Amino acid sequence: MSLSQLNFQGLRNLAPLDMHPSRGINIITGLNGSGKTSLLEGIHVLGMGRSFRTRQLKHAIQSDVAHMTLYGRLEGEPEISIGVRRLRAQRELELRLRGDKGVRLAELVEAMPLQLINPDAFRLLEGSPAGRREFLDWGVFHVKHHFLEAWKRTRRAVKHRNALLRRGRIDPQEMAAWEQELALWGEVVDRLRFEWFSEFLPVFEETLNVLLPLPGLKLNYARGWDKQKTLADVLQDNRVTDQQMGFTQQGPQRADLRIRLNKQPAVEVLSRGQQKLVVSALKLAQGRFLERTAQRHCIYLIDDLPAELDVQHQQRFCQLLEEMQCQAFITSVDPAALQPMWQSKTLVSMFHVKHDPQGLGQLVQDG
Repeated sequence: MSLSQLNFQGLRNLAPLDMHPSRGINIITGLNGSGKTSLLEGIHVLGMGRSFRTRQLKHAIQSDVAHMTLYGRLEGEPEISIGVRRLRAQRELELRLRGDKGVRLAELVEAMPLQLINPDAFRLLEGSPAGRREFLDWGVFHVKHHFLEAWKRTRRAVKHRNALLRRGRIDPQEMAAWEQELALWGEVVDRLRFEWFSEFLPVFEETLNVLLPLPGLKLNYARGWDKQKTLADVLQDNRVTDQQMGFTQQGPQRADLRIRLNKQPAVEVLSRGQQKLVVSALKLAQGRFLERTAQRHCIYLIDDLPAELDVQHQQRFCQLLEEMQCQAFITSVDPAALQPMWQSKTLVSMFHVKHDPQGLGQLVQDG
């Protein structure tokens, strides 16, 4: 799975872009503020329907244009076209897949699996459980094909139960109905998550050992409620305290991945460089696991790879990417920083973003 063509218009400070990336490693260099990260952002929006830089996608639209249009073509038999259009005056995204309109966002996510490694990725260690649940559910979604329906039903049941808890006076029959729904689908979500995690864990440990051997580091799955009880019992037992709090305190919506080193939270023990390698191992392991289970490759977006890593660990990272034979888009301020990292047989394309006379970032291919 790799992108053979990218066309962007109206994206932040980038001039209209027509890029034909390598199916291997694509290195994008340029000065700070030139538009390197904006290019990665465009690919992310194309495959995920959202930005990693802003919650409001209208802020990613160039200031003097009415809309942003992103287009990509994925290699395959047949090729797959993906399009995303966002008008400044509208909140809804216009999505196209294989030329068809009205597609669901989940179809885009499934068509182009992406993994992002950037400064925000540190939230897997230092952020709230929500970010780690998203990481977990991304993996389950791509290999457990009935997960999405179970996840949607679970989320809907939690939403309705919370509304009843805040109402003040609870209708016992209505509450029992939504608790039954939540217990049923919540258990399904938990089972699928646990199955995925059990298979993913050895791949993560193998990947981490290549980047940074840490024998004392442990990754564990916490399902979000007392493991000695069924979810139905937990919901019934906690109904009074949940009503006092105004929300459902235990359940699959509270699941987490816990990362510890010698029984201490890893974020409190590891250096910044070590944290980046652990997070990178999690992200790269997602792709390796997807390849082994579904014979599909991730596309990697890696913002400022050299940051916080010494030359030795940069080399390990790059060697692992080479072994995975995946497509990657990597940014760097220094054009020379990553050039020596690759073997001669590896497909590497160098691009540079420079300002044109209008002050927009113009992408040019080197060599």
